[in-house]
Amino acid sequence: MKTIPAQPFSFPFDPQTTGLVIIDMQRDFVGPGGFGASLGNDVERLQAIIPTVQRLLDGFRKAGLSVIHTRECHKPDLSDLPPAKRHRGNPALRIGDAGPMGRILIAGEPGAEIIPELQPVEGEFVIDKPGKGAFYATDFGEILKAENLQHLVFAGVTTEVCVQTTMREANDRGYDCLLATDATESYFPEFKQAAVAMICAQGGIVGWTTETDRILEAISD
Repeated sequence: MKTIPAQPFSFPFDPQTTGLVIIDMQRDFVGPGGFGASLGNDVERLQAIIPTVQRLLDGFRKAGLSVIHTRECHKPDLSDLPPAKRHRGNPALRIGDAGPMGRILIAGEPGAEIIPELQPVEGEFVIDKPGKGAFYATDFGEILKAENLQHLVFAGVTTEVCVQTTMREANDRGYDCLLATDATESYFPEFKQAAVAMICAQGGIVGWTTETDRILEAISD
């Protein structure tokens, strides 16, 4: 076992059972004119972490470790989109509506695709998830078992919603979770700050938190 300096204490991990999970770095959330922007959010906050997520992804690739990408999206017929999700709030565009990058958060549409800077390569997994967490209605759990993963490093957006939800789901299933704090972001800085604090509170009730450089140093040895 090796360790990574982290909060609330060092993160113990075995490189052979460690993988990177990049959550929802999609054009509709990160790009200008996408769903996130249509809700009135400042997507530049999310765009700012792209180089850091790239460095983290490159480090895992060079180390030969597993990489899993997720995309939040729905079937074209919206059969997996509950009304409680589609009709929440009063956005200018709703999921399934036509937007600047195709239908909002619909599988196969340009806006639902992962941004070019983080495009998956052969051998990496891509999970299309209809919910906020990556386990719901997907084969994420089966992939983790097939890849013999136990230690999961998380990056992506948004910290307090899809990232934290998936970390909590993973924690409940017995996985050890580490959040790369500079490779995740929220439209609301105070939400990110609170989410990071909640994750490592009470002795790591959900998981651990640390910076990308510490992760890269540990996996490159």
